[in-house]
Amino acid sequence: MESGTSSFLTHAGSDPGRAIEMEKINLENSVGLNLVGDFYEADSDKCIILCHGFTGDRHEWGRFDKTASELNKEGYNVLTFDFSGCGESEDTPITVEKEVEDLRSAIEFVRSKGLEKIGVVGLSLGGLISARVADEINVLVLWSPVTNKKENYLEALLSRTGFSMDGDVIIKNRREGGVFRKKIVISRQMAEDRKNINQKELLSKIKYPVLVIHGTEDESIPLDDSKKAMQYLQEGSKLEILEGADHVFSEHIDRAIEISLSWFRKRL
Repeated sequence: MESGTSSFLTHAGSDPGRAIEMEKINLENSVGLNLVGDFYEADSDKCIILCHGFTGDRHEWGRFDKTASELNKEGYNVLTFDFSGCGESEDTPITVEKEVEDLRSAIEFVRSKGLEKIGVVGLSLGGLISARVADEINVLVLWSPVTNKKENYLEALLSRTGFSMDGDVIIKNRREGGVFRKKIVISRQMAEDRKNINQKELLSKIKYPVLVIHGTEDESIPLDDSKKAMQYLQEGSKLEILEGADHVFSEHIDRAIEISLSWFRKRL
């Protein structure tokens, strides 16, 4: 199920003479929750889906808006969307399995439009989610991805947020440059999800080369995780290390987009 209204946007770095057409859409996930997204249409049979990070949203402080616009300018259809419990999508406690099912619903939405050649960019936790559905898409690009287990994840999360544990973790959160939410609920299950990641099992199942981009100044996900990941990925996979880049490529987003575009041109 889908609906939406069209608008025309121009983003920094785009041709000022060319408006980007974007339609805000609604799609239903496998349990009937409404997911909100932005669809950028192109005259192409190819689509790239952008998967945001943990507690993020489809804008990622404008970085995903810029990425979507640049990909669309290159002739790709693009879908960005909010995982359930995030952004403008319906409320639910966040878990890895729920986000995997949300991405599958996004893929179904894309296919309903007759778009069968599908690429995905997964940022941070979105990288883990994307890797889980790699056999259902054609091309995978991972930005600062979660690919390895993390012990004591819940303790680290509580320490970072300052919240105490009483059932699920509830974060009151306003994201500057993104979508306002009164609260984000993180299921206790997320701690088990992160603790039980098997990097070899996760990545060795992917049957085509993968591009990984990671910054040297990432304080959220160790660069070493992506270096270790290469031993499990298919021959032809590539790790691009961005010197000085943080977890979300704050000052290096243009370079991340450029590298990703080159990969999609060759493989999608």
